[in-house]
Amino acid sequence: MKKLGFGLMRLPRKDNEFDYEKVCDLVDKFIDNGFTYFDTAYVYDGSEDIFRRTIAERYPRNAYQLADKLPCWHIKFKDDVPVIFNTSLKRCNLDYFDYYLIHSLQNNRAHEYDLYDCWDFCNEMKKEGKIKNFGFSFHGTPDLLEKTLEAHPEVDFVQLQINYLDWESDTVFSRKNYEICRQHDKKIIVMEPVKGGLLADVPDMAAKKLRKIDQSASFSSLALRFAASLDGVMMVLSGMSTIEQVIDNINTFDNFVPLNDEEIKIILEASEIINTSPAIACTSCKYCIENCPKLISIPDVFGAYNNMYRNGMWSAKEQYKKFIDDKASAPAAECISCRRCESVCPQHLSISEQLEKISKIFDNR
Repeated sequence: MKKLGFGLMRLPRKDNEFDYEKVCDLVDKFIDNGFTYFDTAYVYDGSEDIFRRTIAERYPRNAYQLADKLPCWHIKFKDDVPVIFNTSLKRCNLDYFDYYLIHSLQNNRAHEYDLYDCWDFCNEMKKEGKIKNFGFSFHGTPDLLEKTLEAHPEVDFVQLQINYLDWESDTVFSRKNYEICRQHDKKIIVMEPVKGGLLADVPDMAAKKLRKIDQSASFSSLALRFAASLDGVMMVLSGMSTIEQVIDNINTFDNFVPLNDEEIKIILEASEIINTSPAIACTSCKYCIENCPKLISIPDVFGAYNNMYRNGMWSAKEQYKKFIDDKASAPAAECISCRRCESVCPQHLSISEQLEKISKIFDNR
């Protein structure tokens, strides 16, 4: 199995729906080049359905592998667990999942997966053949990861957020969590290797550093190579939305060349430069949006703020004004600091504080 996986969260849209024809083009190019791994989730709006329409209904079962996920924040009673699982199977038009994950295990919600017997349920589904490989995606602290792997040695793999920007992070803990998985001899699937696209377009000083590795390579490909060069990594996920991204990623993995020690040193030096920039490290996962009582489209607001440092104040203000005028989001000023968004943010961002800062820049001008 080739190491590149297709994340089905950031697919191209048309009129607020996934663009069926374009998605077909993307997945066809991916599969035609020998890549087979796709990743979706119950909570990715429309993702399971578009998987069914573009892949399950157009390809034989042995042409692809699918990973899906069980979210505790949609569970109110134990009986909800099999309902969610079977709903995902039905949406995807499958009899089994190749990979199935406890979704987004974090310190503030780990107990819920125990409360609702999610681990036991998934292990039972594996015994019945409805799950081939069982694991969990993780956004917590090293202590929690250690405790989880000690309590559940039966898991086949762990999905970690790993990218060079988060490698030494004291909130994401990429390196520390990676090392714990290696100590427990668990296979690793990497998510957010390009950090939601943030590492596809880096500041000029960081770009100058990265060009020492390869003058012609995309910055995304260097980020993917960083993750895929780590021992124990079996799969690197990329949320692709254009044919150019698919082709670039295919080229990176078809002729994969691991980074050497000197190249890794350069990448980590670039990371230090990027980490000192004022950009907000939002990956646009959008988990925060459904928890916002004021209907603030937090990723869009953060995107406008980050744009200010790339293209200037005028461009950022126009971007912000447009989605406020189009009713795509309430203004940042309407944040009531309830912090519901922060409880589900995989990046552990101080969202309320950031919105207050952004409001002073955009809403008062």
